[in-house]
Amino acid sequence: MSAAELARNAVHLLPAGGLEAKLALERPLRVKLGIDVTSPDIHVGRGIPLQRMRAFQDEGHVGVLIIGDYTTRIGDPSGRSVERPILSDEEIDRNARTYVEQAHQILIPDRTEVRFNSEWLAGLSFADVIRLTRIMTVAQMLERDDFAGRYVGGQPISVSELLYPLMQAYDSVAIEADVELGGTDQLYNLLAGREVMETYGLEPQVVLTTPLLLSWDGEKMSSSVGNNIPLAAAAEEQFGRTMRIPDALLGEWYRLVLEADLEDGGDPLAAKLALARAIVTRSHGPDAARAAEEHFTRVVRQGQAPEEMAEAPLPPEDPVHLPALLAMHFGLSTSEARRLIGQGGIKVDGEVVSELDVPRARLSEAVLQAGKRRFVRLGK
Repeated sequence: MSAAELARNAVHLLPAGGLEAKLALERPLRVKLGIDVTSPDIHVGRGIPLQRMRAFQDEGHVGVLIIGDYTTRIGDPSGRSVERPILSDEEIDRNARTYVEQAHQILIPDRTEVRFNSEWLAGLSFADVIRLTRIMTVAQMLERDDFAGRYVGGQPISVSELLYPLMQAYDSVAIEADVELGGTDQLYNLLAGREVMETYGLEPQVVLTTPLLLSWDGEKMSSSVGNNIPLAAAAEEQFGRTMRIPDALLGEWYRLVLEADLEDGGDPLAAKLALARAIVTRSHGPDAARAAEEHFTRVVRQGQAPEEMAEAPLPPEDPVHLPALLAMHFGLSTSEARRLIGQGGIKVDGEVVSELDVPRARLSEAVLQAGKRRFVRLGK
């Protein structure tokens, strides 16, 4: 596979000719991708650079997946207008445990080296950190768009945030990276890796960035925003969320997620169904994809209840306060539940319910539906 094919969909490939020079070494390259564990899932958008890593693995190179358990304790400032909230140690450890299994949906396990950056960052002395800080100036840091905007706007920038790109760069020193992958929002951090590696006497890494995947709302896919499709989500959830992608973004999704071209003039619905099948198949297999499509067709397109659904208890009080029932079984806040009721989004046995307090007899052994895809069968 040529350098151009390995760099498919790349936005930046730096320096010019760098990847060709690395490939000419005729040895397995160490291809790095770091992921901070700010949420318990990897989503389809984060899967784009993982797909590039898989392409390198298919050619015999080594994928080095760095779980940023230590850098998560600082919080990556990339693309942020405010400082990222810090997770507890328990949250970080819990999230880290889920990442490798999800990444292996895309990567080849036998060609993946999994490292936690606490292995080397936790052991740095204060003198080591001071040595790192001498490599870059504050003026260089403030050239970043996110820092520059916050500085001009008088918003605080912590010293720990200034340290973040240096710590991510030190990851490249620790694992002696040949290539580092990341989204376009990581360009500054990846270039810092080149500068830090050179200071430590290592051949600087090649930088390869991939586009940020836009979700159904036109914004960058993000777990914190909730417009994401997690690789660990249930098959029906993945399928339904994929079907929300607007027609205008289908070409981009085909190019980035399927690494294929979308036929001009084709049926958008058929293309979207094929995209959803592919995403679910990667996570759950073809049988789950077929079942998820049947569920979507029955529940969303035809408006019918699913053949199988969870059973849920019915409270003893009469009448039953519907917002509280929806909060109990669908995880909605009471304000969200009231809004859905007011919008006609709640049905009992297929009939819209507009009242907040419903006679218990009407709910007994009935199918409660919230929106298009959430159903439970209530008890007696």
